[in-house]
Amino acid sequence: MTTPPDEGPRPAVRGIRAKRDSRRRLAGAARPSAAVGELPADPRAVIVARGLTKRYGDFTAVDHLDLDIRPGEVFGLLGPNGAGKTTTVLMLLGLSEPTSGTARVVGLDPARQPLEVKSHVGYLPDNVGFYGNLSGRENMRYTARLNNLPGSVAEARIQGLLSDVRLSEAADRRVDTYSRGMRQRLGIADALVKEPSVLILDEPTIAIDPSGVDEILALLRRLVTERNLTILLSSHILGQVQSICDRVGFFSAGRLIAQGRLAELAGLAGGGQLTFEVGAEGDQADVERVLQTVIGVKRVTHDPVDPRWLVVSSTDVAASLTAALTAAGHPVVHLRRRGEDLLEIYRNLVPEETDGRRIA
Repeated sequence: MTTPPDEGPRPAVRGIRAKRDSRRRLAGAARPSAAVGELPADPRAVIVARGLTKRYGDFTAVDHLDLDIRPGEVFGLLGPNGAGKTTTVLMLLGLSEPTSGTARVVGLDPARQPLEVKSHVGYLPDNVGFYGNLSGRENMRYTARLNNLPGSVAEARIQGLLSDVRLSEAADRRVDTYSRGMRQRLGIADALVKEPSVLILDEPTIAIDPSGVDEILALLRRLVTERNLTILLSSHILGQVQSICDRVGFFSAGRLIAQGRLAELAGLAGGGQLTFEVGAEGDQADVERVLQTVIGVKRVTHDPVDPRWLVVSSTDVAASLTAALTAAGHPVVHLRRRGEDLLEIYRNLVPEETDGRRIA
């Protein structure tokens, strides 16, 4: 959903503080800003943050955030409600003023160039607002006018986007008749009207049924491929977004605890060791003997809860385990590497004392 440059009559989607900060930015309030050269970063990054901090009195919502997001990737900013994810998003959009630190979005400073940033970034807030008495097409026309698109260009683009998000048949129905999932898909189409290079989504799958979630995630992955979009996705529902994110960052109590690809984080959470759950048919004493002969295996123990074996190694021995057991006449019935589930990794990496809020 596009945020009107003049804070127009669209339904409010931000908090009072964010509105106040946004008006200050749009009014051109001056503040010192670091030069781009002061931000050592991945030269490919389209979103960069260094020491980005936001305080409200004695409360620190975001605490010295360092972040690099590369072109064409889906980066998941994941953590419980209240962790600081939305505050981070608002600072990257120029809708909230950082207390300290610096950010760049497509090379622009959101604190000093909020309108320029918005021209390159599509934004879907967690509570997307549309005029319920207007149709989906009419809401998108409004967004097109705010972005100064010529009528003929706007109509063709709107029609194509409505088709992309499978809303062609519902395009001329009032939005207040749409389901939550339909409104989210319309929000994605709406955010793409100005053809941004970056898409920022705040809790895009919240309150949507499982089939709707799958549809939204498949749509986002297709958009990345077809439009070469960079996507920053904020969510507290880790299991839902695991399949789409190229890299993730775990956010807790205003701090980025860890970031990287899933395999990297799994290794970090496991202290450099890998644990495999193994189930195989046949004499279990012999199964244990075979497992212990596999090169790279450090330890074999029995799962105290489940009738399976736990194999600890320093390398990925999954293929070797399967081959050894099969050759010994023990067909494998279960093989899973522990620690590849995002929620499991999160709980291993994030200290309990910093994570008193809800995450799923």
